[in-house]
Parts: sequence; structure tokens; C-alpha cells
Amino acid sequence: MAGYTSSETTTIRQAYEAMLADIEPFVNAPEHLALIDKAYRYCLEKYDGKYLVSGKAYMLHLIEMGRIAVLEVGLGYISVVAAFLHGIDYKEGVSLKELEKEFGPTVAIVLADFSELSKLDTEKVAFNSDNFQVMFLSLIDDMRAVLLKIVHRVYDVRHPDDVSPERMARYFHEIKYIYIPILHRLGLYKLKAELEEKLMLYENPEMFHEIKAKIAATQEARRQTAEKFIAKISEAIDAEIERTKKNGKPKFAYSVKWRLKSVPSIYAKMKAQNVPFEEVYDLMAARVIIRCALKDEQECCWIVYSAITNIYKPKEERLRDWITQPKASGYESLHTTVQYDDKLWFEVQIRSTRMDDIAETGQAAHYLYKGEKTTSEEWLLNVREVLENPGLVSFENSYRKIYKSDKIFIFTPEGDLKQLPVGSTVLDFAYEVHTHVGETCNGARVNGRMVPIRHELTNGDKVEIITSKKQSPRADWLNAVVTEKAKNKIRRYLKEQELKESELGKGMLQRRLKNWKLPFNETVVDMLVKEFKVENSLQLYHQIATEKIDLADVKRFLTSKFGVNAEKTEKAVPELIETGKKELQAEMAEPLSIGEDIDNVTYKLAKCCNPIPGDRVFGFVTNEGTISIHRTNCPNAKSMQQRYGYRIINVKWNGLESDVSQATIRIYGRDVLGLLGKITKVISDDLEVNMKNIVFNTDKEGYFEGKIVLQIPDVAALTLLMDKLKAIEGILDVVRID
Repeated sequence: MAGYTSSETTTIRQAYEAMLADIEPFVNAPEHLALIDKAYRYCLEKYDGKYLVSGKAYMLHLIEMGRIAVLEVGLGYISVVAAFLHGIDYKEGVSLKELEKEFGPTVAIVLADFSELSKLDTEKVAFNSDNFQVMFLSLIDDMRAVLLKIVHRVYDVRHPDDVSPERMARYFHEIKYIYIPILHRLGLYKLKAELEEKLMLYENPEMFHEIKAKIAATQEARRQTAEKFIAKISEAIDAEIERTKKNGKPKFAYSVKWRLKSVPSIYAKMKAQNVPFEEVYDLMAARVIIRCALKDEQECCWIVYSAITNIYKPKEERLRDWITQPKASGYESLHTTVQYDDKLWFEVQIRSTRMDDIAETGQAAHYLYKGEKTTSEEWLLNVREVLENPGLVSFENSYRKIYKSDKIFIFTPEGDLKQLPVGSTVLDFAYEVHTHVGETCNGARVNGRMVPIRHELTNGDKVEIITSKKQSPRADWLNAVVTEKAKNKIRRYLKEQELKESELGKGMLQRRLKNWKLPFNETVVDMLVKEFKVENSLQLYHQIATEKIDLADVKRFLTSKFGVNAEKTEKAVPELIETGKKELQAEMAEPLSIGEDIDNVTYKLAKCCNPIPGDRVFGFVTNEGTISIHRTNCPNAKSMQQRYGYRIINVKWNGLESDVSQATIRIYGRDVLGLLGKITKVISDDLEVNMKNIVFNTDKEGYFEGKIVLQIPDVAALTLLMDKLKAIEGILDVVRID
């Protein structure tokens, strides 16, 4: 065949030099440029006089592929060399061994893989596209071959006259079922959108042009609407910038642009919503691009989100948080859809300049943020994993090696933004709002749903704290928070309560010592601290107030130290108890019946074990002469029987039912849908038992633990209730804990 004319040769050389100028910022190592030039001259010789269907010189096709590979896909010099040489082995009969000798083993592997992919019969790929993609990937060793195929198809749709109609039909089939899904997974959204538009124009040109015409007819009206929308959100963002200034300096700058969604996207919405063009409610999208420090990106995005949703009602189910958890492709952006008026909705994308570059140019852009002047194909190591496992977030953003966000951003009902560590709970958030809110926190509504104080929050949650005057911090709250602020506030409250109770215990001890005619001084207190093995006087007073130290034991110890003087002050406790016990036994041959009117005897149900009618119980005579009723399996039973056997009396229930007895049960199981409703139905509706308190916590593995305080008539009713609860699907165990 005749070679290229001098005019064609000049055009080819100019195109080649223009390509080199375009890719030079990314491919500038002399040895790499030398290999590219070698491939160019090699092909110029092999393809001299070869033309495309359109009559265009074949070399122009190769040069353009090299430019697309670097500038639009993010590939490097190896891929430019392979772009020149692709198909030369079977088109020109050049052996791969010769190519390996001339251009190296890596280039040869890419070319061999490219040839394998070119031989595939893709005619029936539509029927089993997922399995086909697995096979597609299993044939190759180097992912550059797949990306070069994409580069080729991008060139083809841009220059349809260069390809025969028969080939173009097959190419569009591959584009639809193979290459568009791959581009989506890799985050090359700009190229994906282009291929989708070309595909629709090929498959459904009438509908494409119809939608295009309707867009053009309403373009001016939409432009005016978009400008009004942007003006209002800009005003809100400006106010937030002013409010969040530090030392007079703004935290970030921004720009806003808008676009009408692509024709294929609008057509997809028309089909999904089954409505005509005029009734598609979210045709327009705005994008807020933030310029800020790398470490402030997430916070600034959420600040902008808050500003926008404060003035426009968001469609909550349309919130997409891809900045906390990027897509598998590495795509990062915060998306929300807000209502502009009664019918019009705007999608708003919020992202940093870095995120925007990555969204436009794909994974290679990550590595440009390392400060390198040349592209790196390091990201290709993860391409196969992403394509074979689309659910994985496999691409590690390089900037996260510098700064890894461990923060989440939570909104108050008023739209104020609170920043908390990852893993924070409702209780953490309550203390972040205000100390009093934290101390009285009884749960929350998160995105409108009731949750307990231990519920773990996620980015973008809107939280309304529920408080109760009867609620106060407990020691176990320390296990329900992760922030130091909340932990310190809880510890401080518990310490203050301990001090108050210590003051009460101190007063109790002072009064008793006065009655016993014993001194209250440092020597006496130190003796008691040593005897009862506590760390200091505060602990001594606190344990006296909480009845962990019995004042009778205090008196017995001091009597042994100070002699009989103390005995003259009041009747000895053991003697008083024995007298009361003998009087009761004389009056009643049978054990004391709980519930009957007994002259001169009062009793109470012990709070340590909460006995209910039907429980096996015993009576314990207190210092005041009253009788405390305990279950025989009470945690304190063994100690009382060993130390104060003379104060134990036999008691029995008289058969009367009580509707105020209290029992607590613990439930453990798998958190299945509707389980809480079934539990409350059995308790409240089926058995008509009153629930005084209910707390449920679910772990990350899907198991829950619940504690329910019940008002129950007797032990028989409690046993029946527990049996019915155990029969519910998902419940693994039910036990009584007091």
C-alpha cells in the first residue's frame, strides 16, 4: 500500500507533538518519553498508508488513544506505548516475543491481555452480564488492558465515522453491558456519562432528541430558577462562614454551580417514576465546591449541609454520605435533595476541590494529591479487587495516610452542628449539648425514631434528646460514653453524690456516738477506717449512709475498745432483738404470716431482692425492731444467717395477692424485626402486667440485652410471663435478676 502523503505526515506529526505537550506534566521522565517515541516511530513505519473507514490516517486514532489514556483515565507511559501498539500482533502479524524484546515484558503482557479480550464473543453478554464480567477479568493479568479497551470505546463513540456500522453495533452492546458498569465502579463518572449519552442517542434517538428539545425550550426559565436557588443558599453559606470564623479568618471558601441532569438520567427517572418529562421533580442539581484545609474537609461539608437544610426542607431518605464512607470507586461527596417550592426539588452535591477532581477524573487523581508531578499507576493494584467485589471500599484515598478522620457530625433539632468522635452515643451527644441535658437524658429521637441512651450515632443524624426529672447519672453510664467530656461530667456528678451521702453518713455516726456517750474525733474515726478496711473517712461515712456498714457492728467494735460505758447509754441491741423475737414467737406458734394485721409488729419488703408473693422468704429483725422480708436466695441471705442468725425468724405468705410487688427480669436474644412489639404485647396486652421501666441495648452483631422492671402480683404470674417470653422467636434467655 502507498504511504501517507507529506500533508498527512505533517498532520500526524503535529498531532503527536500536541499529545506530548498535553501529557508532559504527567509523563516527563526522559526514558519514558523515549519509549513512547520509539513506539510512535515503530507504528508509523508499520501503519504507513493505513486508513480508517472514514479515510482518516490510522495513526491519528492511536495518538488520540494515548492522549485519552493519560488525561482522562489517569494511566501512564506504559499505557501510551500499549495504545500505539494495541492489535499490531494480529493486524500486522508481529509476534509478541518481538514486541517484548523491543518494548519490555510489561508492555507485552498488556498487549497479550488486550488481544485476549478482543477475541471474546460478546454477543450474548446481556443475558449473563455479571458472570461475563467475572470471566472477562479472569482472562487477564494486567488491568491496563481493560482500561485500554475503555479508551478505545471512548474514541469510537467520539468518532463514529471511523468505524463501520456493524462494528459500532457490537461496540455499543459491549459499552452497555460491560464498560459502563466498569466505569461506574471505578469512579470515572465523566466518561460514564458520555458513554451513556452516546448509547441512548444510538438506541433511542427519538426520545433523546425529544427530551433535548424540551430542555432547550425551558432552559431560560430553569436558569432563572437555578440562579435564585443558588443566591439563597449562597446567602446561608456566607452567614455560616461569618459565624465560624476563627481569629477573623474564614474557615473555608466556596463556589456554586448548577446543571440540568443528563438526558439519559432524566429518561431513567421518567421510566422509574412512570411520569412524563414535565413531572420529573428533581431535574436540576447544584454543586457546592469547598476550598479548605485537608483536615477540615468533612467538617466544612457538614457546615454547608446544615446551612442549606436550615432554609430548605431536605428529603431525608435522599441523604447520601459518601464522605464518611466513600464508594468502592473512591468517590467522595455529600448529597442531599431539598425542596425549593411545592413541586421543584434540587439535588445538592457538597464536596471539596480535591473530592471534585477525583469525581471527575477517577482514582488516578488521588495520587496527584501526594504532590507528585507525574501520574502513578499504583492505584491499578486495587482495580481488580474493586471490579470483582463492588461492595468493598478498596481504594484507599492517599490523603487519608496524612489525615484520617475519626469524627462524625450530628445535628440538633435547631440545625446546630456538633462534632463528636466516631462511636459516640446519644449520651455523649446529650452532654455535648449541655451538662444538665446529659444528667437528665432518658433516651432520644434520632431521625424521628426513639432510641436508648447507648445508641451509637452516625454522620448526619438529627438528634432530639429526651429528658426526665427523675433521671440521674449512674456508675454504669461510664460504659455508655466515649468522650472524655461526658466521662468527666459523670464522674464529677457521682463524686458529688458520694460527698452528699458521706455528709449524711457522718451525721448519722455523730448522733450515734453522742447517744453512746463516746467521743467523735479523729482517733475514733481512724480506728473505724482501719477496722472496716476502707480507704478514708469519706468512704466510711458513705458506707454507713448506704448501709454497707451496719451501725450495730460499729457499736460492737467501739464497746470492745472503750469498755462498758457505752452499754449504759441504751439497751444492748442483741437483747432487744431477742426480747422482740420471743414476744412474737409467744404470740404465734405458726410462722409469721405476711399481709395479716399484727399488733405492734411492722414489716417491709427488702429492696435488695424484691420478694413477691409465692417466693420462699425469711424475716430479719432490724435495729429498729421492724421485720425486713428477704427471699431465701437473696444475695445478702448467707451473710445475714451467718452473722445474725439470732435475728432470723420464719415467715410465710398469707395467700393475699399484691398488685404492687416489683420484679426485674433480664432478656437476651437476637434483634429481629418487630421483637420489641411482641415482648410488650405479651406483657401488657396478653397478661396485663404493668411495666415500670424498660431498657434495651443492641450490639453491632445484632444481639440485644433488655432489662424490664415489672409490677407483678405473685411468683406464679412471673413464672408464666417468663415462659411466654421465652417462646417468642428471637429470645434466647429470660432470667429474674431481683
